[in-house]
Amino acid sequence: MLSTAFARRSALGVSANALRGVSTWSNVPAGPPDPILGITEAFKADKDPRKINLGVGAYRDEQGKPYILPSVKKAEEIVRESAPDKEYLPITGLGSFTKNAALLAYGSDAAPIKEGTVSITQSISGTGALRIGGEFLARHYPASKAIYLPVPTWGNHIPLFRDSGLEVRGYRYFNKDTVGLDFEGLKADLKAAPEGAIVLLHACAHNPTGIDPTPAQWAEISDIVKEKKLFPFFDMAYQGFASGSTVKDAFAVRHFVAQGHQIALAQSFAKNMGLYGERVGAFSLTTADPEEKARVDSQLKIIIRPMYSNPPLHGARIANAILSSSELYSQWESEVKGMADRIISMREKVYNVLTHDLKTPGEWGHIKSQIGMFSYTGLQSAQTKALAEKAHVYMTADGRISMAGLNGGNVEYFAESVDAAVRGKL
Repeated sequence: MLSTAFARRSALGVSANALRGVSTWSNVPAGPPDPILGITEAFKADKDPRKINLGVGAYRDEQGKPYILPSVKKAEEIVRESAPDKEYLPITGLGSFTKNAALLAYGSDAAPIKEGTVSITQSISGTGALRIGGEFLARHYPASKAIYLPVPTWGNHIPLFRDSGLEVRGYRYFNKDTVGLDFEGLKADLKAAPEGAIVLLHACAHNPTGIDPTPAQWAEISDIVKEKKLFPFFDMAYQGFASGSTVKDAFAVRHFVAQGHQIALAQSFAKNMGLYGERVGAFSLTTADPEEKARVDSQLKIIIRPMYSNPPLHGARIANAILSSSELYSQWESEVKGMADRIISMREKVYNVLTHDLKTPGEWGHIKSQIGMFSYTGLQSAQTKALAEKAHVYMTADGRISMAGLNGGNVEYFAESVDAAVRGKL
């Protein structure tokens, strides 16, 4: 019977190999390459010893190497010595960790902390926190499904919230002419947003521009959000890493809560603890009372259970060991300040070389005034292309750089290369 069927196919001119060659996935289109991964691939392929990768958003030490915080090493040793099991965590994660994460973000004096009305869950780093938040708001936020994101924003925000079922819109944030905050445009766009819309706010160290509102500007934003009944969703991926102070970097979140806003908050411990691959984060909502908190808790579990069931264990134990020990916490704060200070020193060096040593055309004060890991240099795409091809300096096409990629060994070469690009000499 089998040989007869094969003979029929052969008679029709259809071979067995041809039949096997028709794939189920033959119509799947190729997606665009990730812009950051593309930079890293080009960097790795470059054999020039002077090459610099300023695309990757991960901290590097003075030797340009990945950095494990000494406090993290100590915490990991404490976890190891406790001989923990490998059992599943609850759906919302390690309870002691989420309690301490909420304290770090909101502060011990915040009313929702004192009243026990913060609904919080561990997440798969900041991305997971944002996705849980997007899913929750798409299902349960009653006023609007529109979320306003700053323009520009972290690239993953847009597909993340769109895939969550929210309608993504934008509000002005970056002024190309001043290479600073477009505060008037920001205020006008929030005032023009429909009442009840969701607004995403970078709590500190805005990614990708490195430009943050001042405390006075945050107070104005809070007033507009209250007047328009907008719902604030904070993304706080850099607490402590921006200025070196966990309290200073939490100003916006704490001010909004103190002003009576109910907020959503995504936290990440990737940057400030260097726990990139451990994927440690938290998502929280402030609620009206314990009964409302219990209902919100139940719905967060319903979202998480079919998404990834429960979060990873090891990184949460490390983070919690630091947050729950006064000695380790003090050491960690000192180390975070050290990382922040090193990046600030690179900003100062770049500014001084461009402005004073090389007298590079243009105004470079924004390099110093911006904060956090990233900086919008103001370089044009043609200049960034020339920098990669001729000087072996890699950054995104819009001129965004990771300041963490600079160190004492390459910062002068970087500044000299930028000077050459601006003068058209590359």
